[in-house]
Amino acid sequence: MQKELIENNPILKKTIEFSLAVIEYCELLNNEKQFIISKQLLRSATSIGANAMEAQNAESKADFIHKIKIAAKEADETQYWLTLCSYAKANLSCSHLEIYLQEIQKIINAILGTAK
Repeated sequence: MQKELIENNPILKKTIEFSLAVIEYCELLNNEKQFIISKQLLRSATSIGANAMEAQNAESKADFIHKIKIAAKEADETQYWLTLCSYAKANLSCSHLEIYLQEIQKIINAILGTAK
């Protein structure tokens, strides 16, 4: 049932895929001893999907919008951490994650535009 919900919901599918890619990237960051950035990136990136998932069971339209707005804020924070990663000494490319995040942000903005 859960997999079906995710496969049929573009934002959930994208955020799950993104979270898995970020987990792999954070493992590389940890290998380079970039623990602080890795931890912050992992938290904010996975929170996007967690809030989108939580929005699926919102109590009202206002609650749905609120949860999606939190996902948008987490996406903004994730963008910040990815920007730091792109400048970090470890020099591990994160451009694939930045592109993925932009796609997610477009979906979130479309959801907010439609929901309001």
